[in-house]
Amino acid sequence: MGAAIVGVVIVVAVVALLGVLSIRLVQQYQRGVVFRFGRVVPPVREPGLRFIIPIADRMVRVSMQTVVMGVPAQGAITRDNVTLTVDAVVYYRVVDPVKALVNVHDYPSAVRQVAQTALRSVIGKADLDTLLGDRDKINAELKAVIDAPTEKPWGLLIERVEVKDVALPEGMKRSMSRQAEAERERRARVIAADGEYQASRRLADASQAMAATPGAFQLRLLQTVVDVAAEKNSTLVMPFPVELLRFFDKLGHTAAGPDGAGGEAALPSTGDGQRRDAAHRP
Repeated sequence: MGAAIVGVVIVVAVVALLGVLSIRLVQQYQRGVVFRFGRVVPPVREPGLRFIIPIADRMVRVSMQTVVMGVPAQGAITRDNVTLTVDAVVYYRVVDPVKALVNVHDYPSAVRQVAQTALRSVIGKADLDTLLGDRDKINAELKAVIDAPTEKPWGLLIERVEVKDVALPEGMKRSMSRQAEAERERRARVIAADGEYQASRRLADASQAMAATPGAFQLRLLQTVVDVAAEKNSTLVMPFPVELLRFFDKLGHTAAGPDGAGGEAALPSTGDGQRRDAAHRP
């Protein structure tokens, strides 16, 4: 009787042990790949409690989550011969667990190596201005280069690739700073010149409008005097008509004569003798 009980207990223990060994739990973000004597047994196990044959089967769980992997900084030379250091980040996930386990060994390390090689290759084909100003284009090219050898052969999907930082040499930074300053100065000069041109056009239009009304010049002159007087300084502005200067200029030319030596019409009329003496006086 006692031996029978011991035998039953042993059988129950063995069955319980086999039941424990045959139960596998697959999480929601995982998929299970079962190998039976080294061969893949389809289909891929979905999340939940799954049963396998103890000893004969071995289940490998593969995470289907998106993996964020940083690419170490890579030294590269751009197409315009600028040496720089670039690092990036790669977002990828497994879409085919069987290929990820069978076709490639340690797929995270493989993706990292492919990303480093692709980063140096893409940077070598781009110039510095494109790398700094058109990151979207560089990211798209990196994604295409990394996705080509990993999607179909390895069962991986490269979701995004982004360049994080571009480290430039100090000499290049100083050159770019001087270039930026020169560009800003050029823009400032162009804007100032354009403003002067517009102001001159406005002044020309204003002068034409004022020429139609002679009194407008006097009003403008008085307004200028008022503006200067409002400064409370010691400057005294005396308006002097330009027409008066023109009158004296014409009078001087008339007195000098056409030959520049003077004429009798400009001499004082104090008598014929004085007029002849003055005309022959050296």
